[in-house]
Amino acid sequence: MTYNDTGPIAVIGIPLDENSSFQRGAAHAPPLIREAFYCDASNLWTETGVNLGADSGWAMADDLGSPKQPPGFAAIEKAIHALLNEGSRVISLGGDHSITLPIIRAYAQAWPGLNILHLDAHPDLYDELQGNRYSHACPFARIMEENLAKRLVQVGIRACTGHQRAQAEKFGVEIIEMRQRHRLSDLKFNGPVYLSLDLDGLDPAFAPGVSHHEPGGMTTRDVLQLIHQVTGRLVGADIVEYNPSRDINSITAMVAAKLLKEILGRMLSEQE
Repeated sequence: MTYNDTGPIAVIGIPLDENSSFQRGAAHAPPLIREAFYCDASNLWTETGVNLGADSGWAMADDLGSPKQPPGFAAIEKAIHALLNEGSRVISLGGDHSITLPIIRAYAQAWPGLNILHLDAHPDLYDELQGNRYSHACPFARIMEENLAKRLVQVGIRACTGHQRAQAEKFGVEIIEMRQRHRLSDLKFNGPVYLSLDLDGLDPAFAPGVSHHEPGGMTTRDVLQLIHQVTGRLVGADIVEYNPSRDINSITAMVAAKLLKEILGRMLSEQE
């Protein structure tokens, strides 16, 4: 069953970080990203000329739960499924990267032949981490095991273990590591594309407010260029792993808000 793709875009916060390793805190991100989004230090115009303040094709939805009462995977999948069934496309604000699994479970029902573009320092392909198969380091292993995506392309990778390389080969995952970033010019998709954007895919100089600093990453402009230029129809996205307790002067919140604006602008331009 394919849902109507002409309805509004819903932006929803998912404050869950119980599957984080090393350091929690991402559950507190959604309201701070929204605060930065509406901050008077900037405006609601995208670089491509979309006035988000005047466009009625999107809406900022309530958070799904709270850091003290985070949603479980079943509740996340149900909420995303309901929004898709209403004709919406969804941008989710995490939360740790484990939220992508239940989101994609819902998306796979609505969008057969789904492609995933995954921006991250890490492949998140562990079979399990610290005894947890649903860790934020494992969602793409589960997604590929469940055959939820036709194609998974991972960009910005620079902390890949031998186990995860073996997993990538097993599942047919395409990895474009930072040292191979010249290959990005050849990246093309056909059909629906879901963007999963882990903020630690950016270099810590541009996004210090993440739990896992991994030097040598993408610039903010690199990510914006991908958002603007990648081929295929962008049908959904998530922005995850912002940890406010690690941020400096709200730099990362503003980066997340900027990326949200440009994702919204791209998606709105594609529904006309």
